[in-house]
Amino acid sequence: MPPSQFGGVYRGKRILVTGHTGFKGSWLTLWLSEVLGAEVSGISLPPPEFPNHWKLLGLKIDDRQFDIRNGEQIAKAIAEIRPEIVFHLAAQPLVRASYADPIGTWATNVMGTANVLDACRQCNSVRAIVAVTTDKCYENLEHGEGFKETDRLGGHDPYSASKAGAEMVAASYRSAFFNPPKGPLLATARAGNVIGGGDWSRDRLIPDLVRSVESKQPLLIRSPKATRPWQHVLESLTGYLLLGQKLNEGDASFAEAWNFGPSSDGNRPVQDVLERLKRHWPDLKWDLAPGIHPHEAGLLHLDSTKARTRLGWHPVWDLDQALATTADWYRTYLATGEIATRPQLQSYCAAACKEGGAHGPHAL
Repeated sequence: MPPSQFGGVYRGKRILVTGHTGFKGSWLTLWLSEVLGAEVSGISLPPPEFPNHWKLLGLKIDDRQFDIRNGEQIAKAIAEIRPEIVFHLAAQPLVRASYADPIGTWATNVMGTANVLDACRQCNSVRAIVAVTTDKCYENLEHGEGFKETDRLGGHDPYSASKAGAEMVAASYRSAFFNPPKGPLLATARAGNVIGGGDWSRDRLIPDLVRSVESKQPLLIRSPKATRPWQHVLESLTGYLLLGQKLNEGDASFAEAWNFGPSSDGNRPVQDVLERLKRHWPDLKWDLAPGIHPHEAGLLHLDSTKARTRLGWHPVWDLDQALATTADWYRTYLATGEIATRPQLQSYCAAACKEGGAHGPHAL
């Protein structure tokens, strides 16, 4: 897998990934450091889950573990690192956790984002910033149509609303401080429900299902009819890397919000995802959880037309491939303690290259 992927833009570049110890962040850091030839630094809280994907990867990078709510520490670290491209993924990422700690969620997702962007404003090495939010940042009236980037932002729960707030922080910094030639180019990325090996977060469908297999107990599911845009984690990361490439090249037309969601086949109810996943992992079992649960949206769907037409981005693996790969990752880990992250990344990159050739949709 040559570092010429994405036009070779990341080779030798100083890259900062916030949230590098998390699920998405650890996959992204691996891709940047071992495949794309970047000089990666990371800022994140210490990973809470055990086992943890970041620790299992054993990556040797500039690893700085502290809270992004500490503005002075963020500013000092970014001044020392002098990154050229920043991927901001650090966040409180869980809906149910936001009900338990709404203040912490708002502080991390809104003020943490402001801290990162303000530190970048004061660091003249930064050329490009990709700030990752979520598909849940939209005001969800469940009208059945896919959300477009121009749709109204909002959120019922503290997580969703705080991510809408992070989008507003980014829009403010873009218009007030980051207009060329005064500052870096800033884009925001809104991805759907990502799946893949290495996620052990609480209150997420597949990690909870894996824990149920370990404990030999059926998983209790809350909302079997809830529909989400499911895709493998590498699909969203490809979108982020494409955005970073375009922004680094100085094209200000890409400094805006972007959706990265699956095709219509990937927009499926929880029950359907479980049944498909069981084909690849027959040991899976689940039941309906009793009682009343905190509000979560029944329907989420992203319109990713802009990313497909302007970035040339589209998913490489369909939903069944994503589920098969995810099931294989966890089965392998539970059976042997080994992780399949590197070979799966290699397989994904090979599939993308084969599909698009030397000038394929992902410039891989």
